[in-house]
Amino acid sequence: MAVRGATGDGQNAAVRILLVEDDRSIAAPLTEGLQANGFEVTVATNGADALAADEHDMVLLDLGLPDMDGRDVCRELRARTKAPIIMLTARAEEFDRVLGLELGADDYVTKPFSFRELVARIRAVARRTIDGKGDERSDEPGGPLVIGALRIDRRTRRVHVDEREVQLTAKEFDLLAFLATDIGAVHTRTEILENVWDAHWYGPTKTVDAHVASIRKKLGAHEWIQAVRGVGFRLEPPG
Repeated sequence: MAVRGATGDGQNAAVRILLVEDDRSIAAPLTEGLQANGFEVTVATNGADALAADEHDMVLLDLGLPDMDGRDVCRELRARTKAPIIMLTARAEEFDRVLGLELGADDYVTKPFSFRELVARIRAVARRTIDGKGDERSDEPGGPLVIGALRIDRRTRRVHVDEREVQLTAKEFDLLAFLATDIGAVHTRTEILENVWDAHWYGPTKTVDAHVASIRKKLGAHEWIQAVRGVGFRLEPPG
């Protein structure tokens, strides 16, 4: 059964979070902490309740649920809502992170995590999706950015390769759009995190690699985003 938490008085009071977590020893203090930071929280203890819950601004989704695989829940949620999804999981392997992002998650937090880190992630995602600040250059003059067969429209947040539309998560779009601001230039992981995630990022830089891997697969060519060993990534049309 879903349980509605009280709304705090902080600056995030309008952000409604669906917390999908079956472990009450985790859900209870997490809910209390989020409420203290001004978020409104609804708790769902299984996949069925999560899918039956009302629309929320953001979803914190544990993958280890008693009735369904959390990845299936993520896939179903993404098919019916544009609300950003942050996965909470003890699965730390790169394959699991990439798979989660491919299923539509906007971020991936590995347990155990600090509450401070989680709140930082939530706020960063909220600024770029819920608050409508994901595309800080959306009011720039000119049409979509065209790079070879790649077309990035910041105004509509749509991406095409040739005539095929590429379905990216909000964070994947932000990352691709950031790399596209300077074609061929190398951006460090730290620079990417500060501009696409948050200036006070507390998580590992490997989250950039996971998102890049997912974008490459969706674009259909690994060469679109090139890795510069020991430095970072650059966006260039395949040769």
